[in-house]
Amino acid sequence: MRRALFAALLLAGCGSPPPAPQDTPGSRLERAALRAGLVGDPARAGLAGSWAADTDRLCIVPAGRDTFRIGALIDYGEGQGCAAAGTARRRGETVAVAFGPCRFDAHFDGERIVFPAAMPADCDRYCTGRASLDSLTVERLSGAVAEAATLRAPSGKRLCSAGE
Repeated sequence: MRRALFAALLLAGCGSPPPAPQDTPGSRLERAALRAGLVGDPARAGLAGSWAADTDRLCIVPAGRDTFRIGALIDYGEGQGCAAAGTARRRGETVAVAFGPCRFDAHFDGERIVFPAAMPADCDRYCTGRASLDSLTVERLSGAVAEAATLRAPSGKRLCSAGE
């Protein structure tokens, strides 16, 4: 019995090595485009700036060494919208966002930021009407921090400024 268990554990530890990066024409073209600067490298892309899609807006400004202030504004008019402000930390292609008790991980690919399709219930407090932060998807408008800091909620509060 012990031998069988030991053999099973030994086999479980065995596995094939991770696959080597493919050297296909497409992957070579992608690497060449990255080297030439034609395609943004998500690992090197900055997070700070203004982000938008239609009436959805996001601002991100540096707040510390690894921390950012982040604000989200969704305005569908007639009492349908969201306004939230908080902090964010980047971990590779993940952005850990905290709008107070509303905490989640967004995806960042260097050109877009995408909120999860199903947001925590604590995020509902930042929205009115039928609006929600679910699946908020924005693309970079500008890398200018000064521009990002001007995003305001309908109340006039700046969403990415400290202490306002």
